[in-house]
Amino acid sequence: MEGLIHIYCGDGKGKTTAAVGLAVRAAGAGKKVLFVQFFKDGTSSEIQVLGQIPGVDLELCLTHHGFYKFMDEAGRAAAKEDYSFLLDNALARAAEDLDLLVLDEAISACNCGVIDEEVLAAFLKNKPAGLEVVLTGRNPSQRLQDLADYITEMKKIRHPYDKGISARLGVEY
Repeated sequence: MEGLIHIYCGDGKGKTTAAVGLAVRAAGAGKKVLFVQFFKDGTSSEIQVLGQIPGVDLELCLTHHGFYKFMDEAGRAAAKEDYSFLLDNALARAAEDLDLLVLDEAISACNCGVIDEEVLAAFLKNKPAGLEVVLTGRNPSQRLQDLADYITEMKKIRHPYDKGISARLGVEY
């Protein structure tokens, strides 16, 4: 079976949730999954459960760098070093016997320059034939869009944040 490339993007809630759903579906079918997160600290509720599912491996950055817009130059350099290492490790593992590779917030990491889009695009062009790949994040470049077989945009129509309601455990994280 040919593996395809998915992009879950947009300003709405649900990009990571869709990626988690596909990871669960793949694991339920006996497939091997690697789920990698950029810009997140690994404490969200779905990650707690996802790591317990047989066939799903997690790769998370051990250092949480926070929001890119609040980082100083030293913080941005450290984030770039850590996230580039995380990407390189994930791409090396993808050459193994994986069926699904999820790169959660990889699009945002490319947009901020903490991972190299050239490296990611070269991988996508030459990925193992049977490997399914998911990228999430806002505002994918045209180059990434051109490489994708699926592009799903989550569009916010209404969100509780607009009323000042904070993120809720088990719903937004």
